[in-house]
Amino acid sequence: MIPMSHFSVLRGSSVNCLQVLYKSSPLELSARALPHRISAKEFKTYSQLLNTKSRQLPGIYQGSLSRKMSTKNKRDSKLKPPSPPRPSSSVVLLSPQNEILLLHRVKTSTSFASAHVFPGGNLSPQDGPCPPIEDLKRHDDAPWYRRAALRELFEESGILLAKDEKSGEMITVSEEERERGRTAIHGGVVEFGQWLVQQYGGAVPDIDKLIPFTRWITPTNVPKRFTTQMYLYFLPLPVAAESEKRLLKELPEGGKPEQIHLPTSDGGIEVTEARFLPACEWLRLARAGEIILFPPQFLLLHLVSEILDKDPRPVGSSPASLAELERRRAELVKFVHSGTPPWTEKCISPKMLKMAGDGRVVLGLDHPGPELGASERKGESERVVIVRFWKGEAREIDVASRDSVSKL
Repeated sequence: MIPMSHFSVLRGSSVNCLQVLYKSSPLELSARALPHRISAKEFKTYSQLLNTKSRQLPGIYQGSLSRKMSTKNKRDSKLKPPSPPRPSSSVVLLSPQNEILLLHRVKTSTSFASAHVFPGGNLSPQDGPCPPIEDLKRHDDAPWYRRAALRELFEESGILLAKDEKSGEMITVSEEERERGRTAIHGGVVEFGQWLVQQYGGAVPDIDKLIPFTRWITPTNVPKRFTTQMYLYFLPLPVAAESEKRLLKELPEGGKPEQIHLPTSDGGIEVTEARFLPACEWLRLARAGEIILFPPQFLLLHLVSEILDKDPRPVGSSPASLAELERRRAELVKFVHSGTPPWTEKCISPKMLKMAGDGRVVLGLDHPGPELGASERKGESERVVIVRFWKGEAREIDVASRDSVSKL
């Protein structure tokens, strides 16, 4: 899966200030800048957080929150070069009902433990030759990123997105064969492309329907770094009846029922649950503290929900018409291609801006990451993410406008 974290936590000796570290430049916040001065007694409240090691704060949100960093640590951080980001990819998959697939990570995962994430993971040699570390094209959308996204989707959820290379028609594989295949591919017994050909002579992953939807690069203060390409993919809508009242579980356009697979866990290897829900429902669960969403997932769900979940229908009401589903999909595609730069090209390396008055971290999204600092790539300048990290979890997370930062 895709580790995306931003902060690691260290404990210092001073109780007069909090020191927030991004890269090698500390930003000291006096206790007066916080809601109240932190006394030695009150400091105990924060002891668990301040003693948390980087292993407890997953992904690109591991960073440094310390009271006082020793001279030795400062010197070591400057001498040690940042690790190069490993290439990975992920897919935001929309169901025929315009719901979003999330996977629940296992508790023992080395990244995003117990969190809900989009399917995805690291590139493998079988996905294609990724450019070398020094090549800026390493951070561009490319076939190897797309193949990795669909391979990981299949391994983790059992959903197969493949087509006949000549006709373009989606292929179908029985559930039994899919389960055997995902196990063999995950175990390295056979490569994804080879397995597809075994099922259907001209089968290839359906990478052409993937739409780029941001790239994320881990900041340099994190030992394990990643350059992650995100994608959108729309499962086909069902065939419209005259009255447009068919259930949305019916046939996709020009296809067969088997083309719309029900997501399943991988038997607890990496995920314990895989399910579709409206983006607004995933956000509600996160805000209620019922699930864990980290900033990349929360931001993208927030953006998708603003379009797909306009005027949400009451529970138990009839489903939206096919025309309405298609209209919202078209609006989402238009949005993804809008902006300066468009969301298809935005590259985000979250950077700490400040501590909010309530103790949450405010993350800027406009920096593309050090690897692309000299390029023309840019991130998102109009929004920020606000989040509280506690015991390796992201809580009280939300998205706000960049203009509101001074009021936080």
